[in-house]
Amino acid sequence: MQALAAETANQAAAHAEAFYVAPEFWVAIAFFILIGLVFKPVGRAVTQALDMRGNAIAARIEEARKLRDDAQEMLATYQRRQRDAMREAEEILAHAKAEAQRTSEQAARDLEETLKRRQQQALDRIAQAEARALQEVRDMAVNVAIAATQRLIAENLSSDKAAALVDGAIQDLPGKLH
Repeated sequence: MQALAAETANQAAAHAEAFYVAPEFWVAIAFFILIGLVFKPVGRAVTQALDMRGNAIAARIEEARKLRDDAQEMLATYQRRQRDAMREAEEILAHAKAEAQRTSEQAARDLEETLKRRQQQALDRIAQAEARALQEVRDMAVNVAIAATQRLIAENLSSDKAAALVDGAIQDLPGKLH
């Protein structure tokens, strides 16, 4: 135990010296000075590197934002063009339907007019044929009547009466011509 007391006394004597006399203190001071001297230029380099990296990241973010804005603008443009194209296609389709309807109606009117014209032509031909047939019947009736009259006159008229009729007709002729 005495040995333990002696050792404790030695340790107490060792601890009794001032803190700045201990080599650990000076090692710690040298370490902090070295860290301070090294940190200053290294800190600037690290700060510059971090600033450059931050600027690069900010530039990429800005570029990405611009690309996104451009993409959104292009999307809006294409959507607008698509709407315009759809509207134009609908207008073309409506115009085509209206044109087809108008053409169909015009064709129906033209057909109706053609049919009426042909019907009228057929009626005119029928009327002409009736008129010709009627004229032929009349001409035939006149010819038959003339032939019958000639036969009756030839059978019933004497030569004296025939000469008197011819003389009377010759005398009436100048009055009928003027």
